[in-house]
Amino acid sequence: MKPTHIGTALAVGTLVMSAGAFQAAMAEDPHSISANIGVVSNYIWRGQTQTDNQPAVQGGLDYAHQSGFYAGTWLSNVDFGEGNETNYELDLYTGFGGSINDDFSYDLNLIYYAYPDGRDSDFSELGASATYKWLTAGIAYTFYGQADDAPGVANTEANYIQGDLYYHAALDFDLPYELGLNLHGGYYDFRYNDGGNDYGHWGASISREAGDFGTFSFNYDQIGRDTYDEDPKLWIGWNKEF
Repeated sequence: MKPTHIGTALAVGTLVMSAGAFQAAMAEDPHSISANIGVVSNYIWRGQTQTDNQPAVQGGLDYAHQSGFYAGTWLSNVDFGEGNETNYELDLYTGFGGSINDDFSYDLNLIYYAYPDGRDSDFSELGASATYKWLTAGIAYTFYGQADDAPGVANTEANYIQGDLYYHAALDFDLPYELGLNLHGGYYDFRYNDGGNDYGHWGASISREAGDFGTFSFNYDQIGRDTYDEDPKLWIGWNKEF
């Protein structure tokens, strides 16, 4: 799932989906299927709102194998502002994750972000990340994108762009009272517009599992470039896996 920045939330679409799917694969049954549902007061992805600062309902379905292979899909409503008729996002993903020892693990993934009722907005990424104890760092490479109307995009034969890079890192800590703290940041390096659209962002999340009631989080995110919305984003989230 792209955000689970309750998790995408603490993600951190990092793709918490990959971590969750890999953990599920560690069950005794070599095959496992899980589902998740969530509600957020603001769908934030890589520092930017995907719902025009409005709430979102999200959910997904995951398959995982004990070998580390996983695949799944994730859905959320979106709102990109006036003049854009896109109403929802559908992500399809697959990957492989594993661990070398108790302290070091890795994940490789392929994600397709689809906006079926939008115009030329779909894109695909290849991603890789590694986790050492409480530190996770990774990179995502856009190898396919439909961006006909993006400012500064060259009018290529197929009107596609590729080559964007997204770097991200996160720190995860256990706090007293069964709380979790996530500190995260990232930098988006776009291939087009001579760096005019590049930006960095950072944020923090505090979460707590509540048993059968799921996981609740309180989150802060902010972008560090004045060509975007620099206002701090404070939002809450809830997520439950089945």
